[in-house]
Formats: sequence, C-alpha cells, structure tokens
Amino acid sequence: MILNEVKPDLIIEIGTNKGGSALYLADLMEIMGKGQIHSIDIQDEAFDLVRKHPRIKLFTEGWEKYDLDLAKDFEIILVIEDSSHEYENTLEVIQKFAPVVSRGSYLIVEDGILNILGWGKSFGGGPIMAIHKFLESNPDFKVEKKWENFFGKDTTFNPHGFLKKV
Repeated sequence: MILNEVKPDLIIEIGTNKGGSALYLADLMEIMGKGQIHSIDIQDEAFDLVRKHPRIKLFTEGWEKYDLDLAKDFEIILVIEDSSHEYENTLEVIQKFAPVVSRGSYLIVEDGILNILGWGKSFGGGPIMAIHKFLESNPDFKVEKKWENFFGKDTTFNPHGFLKKV
C-alpha cells in the first residue's frame, strides 16, 4: 500500500539476505510498470531468481560502500533499513540514506519490535533508540502512525519505523 501511495522509481533496501523482500518488491513494481530495487548486503546469498530479476540490482559490499550518486537519476526514492538492527549501525544507515529519500516518501526502519519484546539491550539499544536519536536532528522526517496502526493500535513489527519525509 505504501508503494501504491508513493509510486517510487527506486527502492533502496539495506539488508538483502536471500532476496525474498527484494523479489516481492520488484514484482509489485512490475505490476505498477515502473521502478527498480537496489538491494544492499555484506555478502551475496541471494537466490538466482533474485539475481536474474530485471528490476533488481544487488550490491554486496555493504551499505557503507554504496554510492548515493547511483540514486541521483531517480525522482521518487523510498529507503528500507533492514540490516543488523544494532543501534549504532541502524543510526548510521538512516543518517546516510535519509538525504536521498524524496519528499512525501518514506524511510522505513524494520524490526523495532525487538525493543518492544525487550531485546533492545542485546542490540545496543536497537532500532527504536536509533530512530529517536535520528529524529532529534532531522525535523524533515516524522513518524507516520497510519501504517503503524493500520491493523490495530501498535500492530506492527516496525514501531516508530515508518518515517515520512515532509
């Protein structure tokens, strides 16, 4: 539904793993008739089906080496952070990629549920702590509660994680 609302030309996904999410997003973009996925990870474990999809480009040297200039030719950009969920890593990722998110689009931070389940300490503070720190110095982003509460109040794996660029 977010893709239908935003209609991105580019989705940057940090955290490929086997590529299931990238494949799902690329298929949705195929239905929309536009868009590309840049999926980033630290190693190449993606299935062949993912590697061969014409809308997916894989980057396997980690988010730190991803060149943001690769996004400059796209008008509407959405970013999904789904890597280690460690506080410091999450904060660094969203700080790096926030500038390329288009106004009206989203920076989605996955798996803040770790904090809600009490596992935040195991992740150095986790995604929610990183989100709150990020928002302190990024007033052009706001938590979009409509997606967090879409299926009921606080019914999401991504609490506070739907950051809309306003």
